[in-house]
Amino acid sequence: MGFYVYVLQSDVDSTYYKGFSVHPVQRTAQHNAGEMTYTSRKIPWQLVGIFSYGSKRDALIAEKKFKKMDHFRLQAKLKTADNILETYLRDIGL
Repeated sequence: MGFYVYVLQSDVDSTYYKGFSVHPVQRTAQHNAGEMTYTSRKIPWQLVGIFSYGSKRDALIAEKKFKKMDHFRLQAKLKTADNILETYLRDIGL
């Protein structure tokens, strides 16, 4: 089982949402279905980043760091090789 920090971007105003999940694609679908109160006002969301960690603890620590990042630092992080979005999607057949 993997532990992931995922980053969503709203199509409404381009804001970002950062979260933790073991199933980031399913979690994105929940956000887009309006199941999460915090993100329901800015649907639809696009999955723009997935970052993998070896333990739940490491992922939760990283999530806190992601949430503290400013817009420019987050955008730079999304462009690094640490962002495994394309590989992850390919591996699960999407």
